[in-house]
Amino acid sequence: MTSSAKRRLAALSEQLVAPIGEQGKFEDIPILKKIAPDSNGPRVKGKVVIVTGTNSPLGIGRASAHQFAQNGAKAVYICDFNATNLETHKRELAALYPDVEVHAREFDASDEASVKAVVDDAVKKYGRLDIFFANAGIVGQPKIFTEVTADEFLHTLKTNVVSVHLAAKYAAPAMMITSPDKKYPSGSIVATASVAGLRSNAGSSDYSASKAGVVSLAQTISYQLAGTGIRVNAICPGVIETGMTAPMYEAARSRGTEKKIGQLNPLRRGAHADEVARVALFLGSDESSYVNGQAWAVDGGLSAGHPFVPGKLG
Repeated sequence: MTSSAKRRLAALSEQLVAPIGEQGKFEDIPILKKIAPDSNGPRVKGKVVIVTGTNSPLGIGRASAHQFAQNGAKAVYICDFNATNLETHKRELAALYPDVEVHAREFDASDEASVKAVVDDAVKKYGRLDIFFANAGIVGQPKIFTEVTADEFLHTLKTNVVSVHLAAKYAAPAMMITSPDKKYPSGSIVATASVAGLRSNAGSSDYSASKAGVVSLAQTISYQLAGTGIRVNAICPGVIETGMTAPMYEAARSRGTEKKIGQLNPLRRGAHADEVARVALFLGSDESSYVNGQAWAVDGGLSAGHPFVPGKLG
């Protein structure tokens, strides 16, 4: 076998190199083939995880870090441009999950050198990277498109889209690294998009364009990583109570209208960050081994149909 052929083989996923064989039979029917480990145990046991956008006490990033740590991750990197709460989060995670190594990193997720550095650190320390949750983002400009300047538009794109590009650019090669503990390349890159990237009237023009870009990146990069066993998916949250949406929630509470939040979706409520974090956990884990290039809506059903007035049909 030539050296180039060996390299191509080494870059293929386990399912392509050594597909699961027959598992025998129970009586006269075949035993089910299973790729992922049992769901009743830690779902990311031994995996090394990087999460960006983790500073907010109410955020999806923090909630996801808890899910990964609770489910047996070997190490979790919590990262954010704003580090005011990172050390507190680190102490909390260490107290709750003492077997997990937690690293706090302050950097801009759209800065190329910084993203490369955190990935390199994970590889240097652990010899592997398994999950990168590119969750960092900003709300964009809360005004009509005719009032958004080119610089403001580009700033939103840089934070929300370039950060995902950089996460994939550096995470994917790291996920291809193999070792005695990780015999085949594999990994999961998860990016936070939004329901605003799926349908109109769910965000400002710059924010919506950026989140549609995240969805497109997930779809495009998943094909460029064909055969590697590295999956790329986007999560599209609806109305979630996070640091980003806190002003809206606080204003509604002050007016006594909090229960009106989320009334356009069939569940008729907003969501908590943990509800999105559990989807991030699923997409990061081997349980989602055949989910790839998808925009996974976590929006209470908002994107499933047209808005309607509750109680009125037709």
